[in-house]
Amino acid sequence: MSLEPVIAGELAAVVTSLEMRERPRPAPLPASPLRLIRWPAPGVAAYRTLFSRVGARWLWFSRLLLEDAALSAIIADSAVEVYAAADAAGAEVGLLELDFRTSGQCELAFVGLVPELAGQGHGRWLLAEAIARAWRKEVTRVWVHTCTLDHPAALAAYQRAGFMPFARAIERFADPRKLGVLPEDCAPQVPLL
Repeated sequence: MSLEPVIAGELAAVVTSLEMRERPRPAPLPASPLRLIRWPAPGVAAYRTLFSRVGARWLWFSRLLLEDAALSAIIADSAVEVYAAADAAGAEVGLLELDFRTSGQCELAFVGLVPELAGQGHGRWLLAEAIARAWRKEVTRVWVHTCTLDHPAALAAYQRAGFMPFARAIERFADPRKLGVLPEDCAPQVPLL
């Protein structure tokens, strides 16, 4: 066993990739007052705002670093489906992004809700919606990755839903709070060094 130092200003996370190779048996979706609204070609600013609201607590930053044109090319691609989860008042409180750009596959690129909704069962609903929407196309594989910086229940939730782990890696990257991409006070569970 060894400890590998992580230099100040960097973070490291264990990333687990999981997959589902067979369409799950039909089951009723969990109840939720939330609904999914398709964003056929979301604007970059609106997308980044929701992405940050959902993911800043978990240090989601990858889409915040992309140039506008690069981000727009992804989220406006006809093989990428972006949805906002909305509450009864119409406020956007979640993000679902399905990526069908690889033939026969769907990546659950981003699945998440604003932190205020954690622990209320809405995550089960959103994940069930994601799986149902992924398998409605002609795919033989649905996959997702999560990491040790995500919500502590994420890995177990994917496994309960039927995903099987197939790979693990360590990812090192500059702390997005140090880069000024995310506020220094987000993700208080991850020390800022």
